[in-house]
Amino acid sequence: MGTIKALLVGIDDYPASVASALGGCANDIAEAGRLLADLAGEQADITVLLNADATVAAVTDAVLRHLGSAGPDDTALLWFSGHGTQEAATGDDLLIEATGLNQALVCVDGPLLDKRLGALLDRVAAGGAQVTAVLDCCHSGGATREAELTQRYAPPRPEWDFGARAHGGPPRHVLLAASRLNEPSYEGWFEGRRHGAFTHALVGAVRAAGPGATCRELLAAAAARVQRAGSTQHPVLFPDLPGGAADRPLLGGAPRLRGLTASPHLLRYGADGWEVDCGAVHGLREGGAEAQGTTFAALEEGPGRGVVRAVEVSAARTLVTPVDWEPEPERVYPVALSEVALPPASVAVDGSPEDVRRLAAALGPLVRLVDGAEEALGLHFRVRVRDGRASVLRRDGTEFTAPLPFAAPADAERVADCLAHLTRWHQLRDLTPRPSLLDGLVELEITPWGSAEPLRPDASGEIVCEYGGGLRPPWVSIRLHNRSPDRTLWCVLLDLTDGYASSSELYRGHFIGPGRTGHALDGDPVRLSLPASQAVVPGAEARDWLKLIVADRELSTVPFQLPAWHAATGRRILGPVLGAAGRWTAVTVPLRTLVPEPVSGPDA
Repeated sequence: MGTIKALLVGIDDYPASVASALGGCANDIAEAGRLLADLAGEQADITVLLNADATVAAVTDAVLRHLGSAGPDDTALLWFSGHGTQEAATGDDLLIEATGLNQALVCVDGPLLDKRLGALLDRVAAGGAQVTAVLDCCHSGGATREAELTQRYAPPRPEWDFGARAHGGPPRHVLLAASRLNEPSYEGWFEGRRHGAFTHALVGAVRAAGPGATCRELLAAAAARVQRAGSTQHPVLFPDLPGGAADRPLLGGAPRLRGLTASPHLLRYGADGWEVDCGAVHGLREGGAEAQGTTFAALEEGPGRGVVRAVEVSAARTLVTPVDWEPEPERVYPVALSEVALPPASVAVDGSPEDVRRLAAALGPLVRLVDGAEEALGLHFRVRVRDGRASVLRRDGTEFTAPLPFAAPADAERVADCLAHLTRWHQLRDLTPRPSLLDGLVELEITPWGSAEPLRPDASGEIVCEYGGGLRPPWVSIRLHNRSPDRTLWCVLLDLTDGYASSSELYRGHFIGPGRTGHALDGDPVRLSLPASQAVVPGAEARDWLKLIVADRELSTVPFQLPAWHAATGRRILGPVLGAAGRWTAVTVPLRTLVPEPVSGPDA
């Protein structure tokens, strides 16, 4: 662990002309300071700005000078406790703020726009430091729903500037926020002192887990504590993509992937008991009796770690019960799907009895072994083993991928990895939910860059984008229109490629307000091209499937991420397959990028 450069900002004593007074922010900052002192000791270099000292200029300067002095081996941590606010977005900001609202922290003399703060933190991250922001304030308005709690929201003042700001690429820092963009956060009495509900929960989660816990694990634990305390806010982690800043310890260190290489799921103790953060939208059968037979196994080694069994599956979570062990309620455990009632894919092996035995021993929960004569329904593979190589075949005998080695003991594991990867990819691509109240509310539009006319599917149902003259790849804009008159909807746009990859980079998962539009890549053009390994010659083509998932609440996007399959670097994927659930829907748009044949004839 390098030096911890921390900037702790807390404001209770707001001038009446700016916002109402609060009572727990200084306590939050004091508790955060004690936490850093206990965990980092002399390695913690802390700057504190309280009340009148926490002006916009002072906070900006401290971010640039104090946090900006963090080097490549250091951690820069901003912790803000105070009011948040919002105002209608205009101009270029509407390319980013699909809710139609700008958010800001409220310093003692006015707002610090979140996009401005994000740009400052990304500038700090450009120096090589790990940068984390903990924001315990409202990100939106709304009435206080709990009388014993105080809302950390300040109505915007007419003189405050929420004008457009420049925006860049994806964030280089990680954010642990007290609430969603469309809801308030609260402070109240905890153990005889006034605190922010999120700060109290997060500090407790860090002390229970220790300094090695990742931001993802701590956010999950803190969110469960907030629920158990009775607050209606929902803490948020952004960005949540695996392998990045979200999977680093809060106070610095290398990413911890020991759980995410096998599963993106976490077990925690919530308001209704033990739960795993996946549900029907991530592939499990919704309901109670339908959940029987589904289990998850704890991945971390340790005494008493074991299995949890599903009790009830809802759209975004699964209530579970531990089997012959007692997890600690204050901890979060990475878990992997270990058993399902009916695996979504089957495989028959064309090889020797020893080949069958080796592959059967390596298969995970997503694929079941069947006899070659058995009638297999759904997704089915045939593995043909010849001369120390295994070919993964479709029903018609064509190959899914290049042949894989099947001679050394570890080779069966690699073939099983390939089968699990292909199963996950096909289930993502072929997701077709049952009828939902959200059907048809969000429209996916693909338009050639610079044109106002959207592309339409051809007779086969595909949208075809052709290379232009001089073999120029096509550029398009992609927009998500929320046609609902009154629903704010959460959307994520997946790009599934013909290399068996799935990514949410186009639109990572955000709320879109009623009548508003979300823009892929924040409004920047999307370049469609062949893979680098494929020659750009007439007739060459590549296929993508754009999968729009719409829900009435945010979902974990980690289970939707798959790297392209490569035999040399393939890895085991144990996430559940996708299924149907209420209050969410999905739309798939096939997209083909084509290098056209040259035009021939007398008029060419």
